[in-house]
Amino acid sequence: PFTPQDEWTAPGHEPLVLVGGEGAWLVDAGGRRYLDGNSSIWTNIHGHRHPRIDAALCAQLERVAHTSFLGFANPRASELARQLAGFFPPGTLERVFFSDDGSTAIEVAVKMAIQYRQQAGEQERTGFLAFDRAYHGDTMGASSLGGVPRFSERFRRFGFPVTHLTGMDDLRSLPEVVVETTAAVVIEPLIQGVNEMRPWPAGMLRELRGWCDRAGVHLILDEVMTGFGRTGRMFACQHEEVVPDYLCLAKGLTGGYLPLAATLTTASIYDAFLGGAERTFYYGHSYTGNQLGCAAALASLEVFEEEDVLGRLPARIESLRAVLADLRHPWVYDRRQCGLIAGLELREPSGDPFPADRRVGEEVCLAAREFGLLTRPIRDTIVLLPPLCVTPEELGQAGEALRQAIETLSLIH
Repeated sequence: PFTPQDEWTAPGHEPLVLVGGEGAWLVDAGGRRYLDGNSSIWTNIHGHRHPRIDAALCAQLERVAHTSFLGFANPRASELARQLAGFFPPGTLERVFFSDDGSTAIEVAVKMAIQYRQQAGEQERTGFLAFDRAYHGDTMGASSLGGVPRFSERFRRFGFPVTHLTGMDDLRSLPEVVVETTAAVVIEPLIQGVNEMRPWPAGMLRELRGWCDRAGVHLILDEVMTGFGRTGRMFACQHEEVVPDYLCLAKGLTGGYLPLAATLTTASIYDAFLGGAERTFYYGHSYTGNQLGCAAALASLEVFEEEDVLGRLPARIESLRAVLADLRHPWVYDRRQCGLIAGLELREPSGDPFPADRRVGEEVCLAAREFGLLTRPIRDTIVLLPPLCVTPEELGQAGEALRQAIETLSLIH
């Protein structure tokens, strides 16, 4: 995925084969160790082979790995739904719909938003608002919300009707007819991930919530990346005391162990689906409510409590800030950080972007492997998004690996 196939299948290409891991570290087939600098594509929370999560999975396997959720229930999914809803004030996000990954969590939200409007007598509200350079997944509905042309432009005419915005000024100047025909607005709260880790202005999320309330538009928050401690709180929206109408979770939900996603919504939205088979939400997945995934997620939430993960984050966030500040080089143009999420943007010493065909970000990440760090770039922005268990010493090692990689390549170029 996300890999040019002519390069992947080239005769001289030797893929890096990962075979093991422990804590914040990964091991390849040759026995070399690498710091997991992007949490195995933003999923791992407490480190690899965490004993609490490992034990929970083994215990669940002694019962059953998976049972259908279509017209049935299971204790793991029920308990997980209760705990997720419990993170929010009573009377707000009381209902949970499980799916498989971030794209399907978004797909659930947008399809539910459309059907809700139909069943609430608001059939004219069929459109969506999203933001430029946003990324919400790769299924057809989710990709139509995206604002990165490389990922979504060729599919846009097949998806939902979406109006893209640059920010709150665009939102406030929308024609009334657009507002009155909008079902929901979707946003990655606090920071856009695939948009080279760009934070939103402080207070913007709270302002957006107020606009939605006045306009009668539902708010969908995509916390697939930002959920489960990444920003310093359990969920990014808690920084501005915002509760959405739909909350989409995945990636870190199981601690990074198994595919599982959840879309939380309100009782009033849920109630619109009551009243007979014709009002049923006919959407779901074979592995919805998977017992093994739910067991891992419950164990991950236990680790948050037992190890005071959120209480220990401020010191680690400051350590990351110090590491980024120490990365001084003519190529380092900008440092962007939100909690334990960071992007290091590289440019020419003049401040101009590197030519796209030089693929400098990719080269730096490849070079960093030689110094014990695994991560991926977004164009020429290097992502540093480690597991929450990372230590200050390990963050220092990551910074040193990036420094050496950048210096090595700058001498060549």
